[in-house]
Amino acid sequence: MASLDLQDCINSVCPWSGKPVSPDSLTTYGDHVVGFCNPGCRDKFEKAAGSFEDAVKKHDATR
Repeated sequence: MASLDLQDCINSVCPWSGKPVSPDSLTTYGDHVVGFCNPGCRDKFEKAAGSFEDAVKKHDATR
């Protein structure tokens, strides 16, 4: 995986805490780089997004 760059981040504050984004706490969502204030917030987001995506797949499979 290519390293993520703070200048590509679409947000400047963490959506969980409201604190400034940290360069060691970036991830991708869709085609966007999203930033968080610390790795814990980033990991919480990744887990929540993964759970949501799993639920959508399960829902779509039952249609």
